Amino acid sequence: MPPWHENESFWCTMEPFIFPRARFEAAEDEIERVLALTGIEGGAVLDIGCGPGRHSVALAKRGFEVTGVDVTPCLLRRAKELARSEGLEVEWILADMREFVRPAGFDLVISMFTSFGYFDTAEENERVLGNFRESLRPGGACVVDVIGKEVLARVFEPTAATTLEGSAVVFERREVARDWSRMHVVWTLVDGDRATHFELDHAIYSAQELKDRLRHAGFSSVACHGNFDGDRYGPDAQRLVALAR
Repeated sequence: MPPWHENESFWCTMEPFIFPRARFEAAEDEIERVLALTGIEGGAVLDIGCGPGRHSVALAKRGFEVTGVDVTPCLLRRAKELARSEGLEVEWILADMREFVRPAGFDLVISMFTSFGYFDTAEENERVLGNFRESLRPGGACVVDVIGKEVLARVFEPTAATTLEGSAVVFERREVARDWSRMHVVWTLVDGDRATHFELDHAIYSAQELKDRLRHAGFSSVACHGNFDGDRYGPDAQRLVALAR
């Protein structure tokens, strides 16, 4: 079986849980705030790990030349349908973020909704950041949005249950592993008398750890914020939003 992040069955089955309607509705506002944070007013944007395209489409609406990259065919199909329904042109590419690079191809690179840190080794995850840096044009900006280790320590709950539209329920079991360097999660989708289990594991970063990795990847300036508005990364942070140039 492929790793969870390459498992199309995982993404197709769990899409209603991972990408509910509210997340699509929030994308427009999130992009407005990202653009204000970066000061990027136009040009080419790479949405890496674009999923069903909610941020790519929001950018295309604003006149950006958008490239959305994802490794999951069913999510890219959903993204194409969304863009088509809005009458928008977006370049959709099926590719692994460890391999995708377009030298000096973009004014802005975005990695949203904890789409970074999927891979098992530090080297693989750092290669991804190197690809981001190589793909930026001079004067460009990169935004990496994750749930920071400090935020996670404040809000962590080992178990949760979420009812989806209809009668299905997702049960979650979470565990911090490897000395607070990884998050291991088990999701169980119960729909009627059928239960489907998925396990996922990803890296987690403190602000300093993410900043160090971005600098190691070649970025000369890195600032960490607690939200897309650019507020400081402090005790009340909602996310870990790194702005790198």
